[in-house]
Order: sequence, then C-alpha cells, then structure tokens
Amino acid sequence: MTGSSRTVHLAVYDTFADWETGHTTAHLARNGYTVRTVGPSREPVTTMGGLRVQPDLTLDELREQDSALLILTGADAWDTGDALAPFARAARGFLDAGVPVAAICGATAGLAREGLLDGRTHTSAVSFYLAATGYAGGSRYVEADAVTDAGAAGGGGLVTAGPTEPVAFAREVFALLGVYGPEKLDAWYRLFHDSDASAYEVLQGE
Repeated sequence: MTGSSRTVHLAVYDTFADWETGHTTAHLARNGYTVRTVGPSREPVTTMGGLRVQPDLTLDELREQDSALLILTGADAWDTGDALAPFARAARGFLDAGVPVAAICGATAGLAREGLLDGRTHTSAVSFYLAATGYAGGSRYVEADAVTDAGAAGGGGLVTAGPTEPVAFAREVFALLGVYGPEKLDAWYRLFHDSDASAYEVLQGE
C-alpha cells in the first residue's frame, strides 16, 4: 500500500448516510489516524441525519499519495443521477495508485457503474441492486456482511459492504490497514457487533 500512512479521507456529500461509517472513523481516530472530509466543494453538506459537515478539502484537491484510504458512504444521490460519479472516478485513481478504497451502501453502485467491481470480489445490499446498474461483475458478487478484495499486484485493496453492516465494514477496514492484530480485531467485532462483554478485557490488554 502506498500513500500517507496516517490520514484517511471520508467523502461527504448531501444526504450521506452518517451512521454507516461512524464506527470506522471513530476507531481510526482513536488509533492515531487523522480523518479528513472531502466534499464536492468547501460548502457545508447535510447528512441524512441532518448534521452539517464542513469539508476539509474538495475532491479536486484530493491526492492519492496523501492518503491511506478513501471511504465512500451511501447517499440518495448515488441512485438519482450522476452527481457523485466524480467520487467513483476518484476511487479509480486511488485503486490504480495502490491506495485502498472502502465503499458501503449506495457507493457500491457508484463503483459498479465506474466498472471497478467487474474484476473484484465484492458485496452490497443485495445482488440485484448492483445488477440494475448493468455492470459486468455479477459473478464476483459474494453474499456476505462485508468483503475485502486484496487487489492485484500494484492495485489497492477494496472493502465493500451493505447498508446494514457498519460494524462488519469497520472490521474489514481495520484488518486492511492493520489497525488491530487478529485477537484484538476479533474482540472488537464481538464487542460492537455481538455485545460480548468478555471482549472488552481483550481490547484493553496490551
């Protein structure tokens, strides 16, 4: 993986689904990562939950070499036109540069339309949601909570998930970036997905 090792970029646009990446960004920040928001412009955007977010930089200012990961969330606009297509094109640039991308919910459809799922193992809400985009990657669809395609030599890894799996999505991101070792990663997932209180002690251990 190339790119800055401690900065991740979260794409933000109107109606972005703020709950889908809360676990991911919160625990990246708690583990020494800087999370920077990237918008279509520097004008504030409003999340699906009604929160106003001021982007740190614009999509035109985003550079793959400055990032460890690009995160794309769901939003109404992925399914109502081409307004977010530039973010999918940015994802192509990241993957081509060997920098990972993580996409959840409607963002997976954006990647499908861009052709980025045709040759990569992936998932989404349901298979027919992506099939409606007309993409050619149906044979690579996996029925799973979240999926990581490690990428070919020189290509960045890709995490995909459906809208109901923010915890599994975060787990895959943490694994891809090496945020936690296997034991702590399993404990993190058991705590936040399964409410397994016994996992807390593992997470607190050195």
